[in-house]
Amino acid sequence: MRIGINGFGRIGRLVLRIALERDPGLEIVAVNTRGTPEINAYLFQFDSTYGPYPGLVEVQGDVMRVDGRAIRFTSFVNPLEIPWDDLGVDLVIESTGVFTKADLAAAHLQAGARRVLVTAPSKGADVTIVMGVNHERYAPDQHTIISAASCTTNCLAPVVQVLLEHFGIEAGTMSTIHAYTNSQRILDKSHKDPRRSRAAAANIIPTTTGATRALRLVIPEVGDRIQGIAYRVPTITVSVIDLVVTLSQPATAEAINTAFRQAAAGPLFGILSVSDRPLVSTDFKGSNYSAVVDGPMTDVVPGSAMARVVAWYDNEWGYAGRVVDLARLIVDREEELHAFSPRGRVVAEAEIRRRLLLGELGP
Repeated sequence: MRIGINGFGRIGRLVLRIALERDPGLEIVAVNTRGTPEINAYLFQFDSTYGPYPGLVEVQGDVMRVDGRAIRFTSFVNPLEIPWDDLGVDLVIESTGVFTKADLAAAHLQAGARRVLVTAPSKGADVTIVMGVNHERYAPDQHTIISAASCTTNCLAPVVQVLLEHFGIEAGTMSTIHAYTNSQRILDKSHKDPRRSRAAAANIIPTTTGATRALRLVIPEVGDRIQGIAYRVPTITVSVIDLVVTLSQPATAEAINTAFRQAAAGPLFGILSVSDRPLVSTDFKGSNYSAVVDGPMTDVVPGSAMARVVAWYDNEWGYAGRVVDLARLIVDREEELHAFSPRGRVVAEAEIRRRLLLGELGP
């Protein structure tokens, strides 16, 4: 399968970088995004968070060459106009953060792609996948638009899965203390969320999170028993969840951490880890794990079944790595089953045109 990326922002660039470093067999051949190939190559090569790309990056016309590998750049605002068919792209990684709803992401199918992987929670997607938790649900003969959920859901889901399997969960609440993102404002400026209109680098900003809603799609038995909130803080990457749950049966902190260690060495190997050292957020920058449980922070209220679990995650690097893993799963299943038969989808063309007129869309 040939892969295209729509939206070459933080996640789009890291998906390409991680794929080139860890899974060069993934055939990423095209990028559709705003800006010239030159500025996008520059932002790919020089990263303020993770440092420079270690290989050779060159631009020749509308082609960026990375270690000699050609990636074609286009710049269409309307996804219906992207020439995926002409580019031979089968799978689009939709990482603009804008075309997240399935009826918008379906525009890529109309433009010639056969599957769409949305790097966000996606209303109406055929399936929401968190690697390590429910990836076995992916069925190429049924799923055309696939959501990779969110970075926070990818951290939360494996933690919840372990607690459910070993102790059961009656109810819980999650807070994510989350690095700021491009959805916020550098300085005070109008935003549909009043709190996100405030300067990101100067405030702790309470806001919503879709992580617990997406969790219900990944682990349906949770239902609405876990609720959540986010606090955006002035750091550029690495976030942490603080999960407080009432377990179905009492447990000690030691027993909880043992369950996480067993999962990390077994079914969640490479997805979840446990740290016993007194670390801080910077220490987890570039972590490949979806969740790193902070062992010393695990706690249980004496005489009760109420427990706290804290888990760190690099909301950029770790999540982009899971997107690459999910893309690999889609490619492998496609080749294994030869299942290029996506069903037709309704495209919200009127909604796309309306948003274009309002200037709301674009990679």
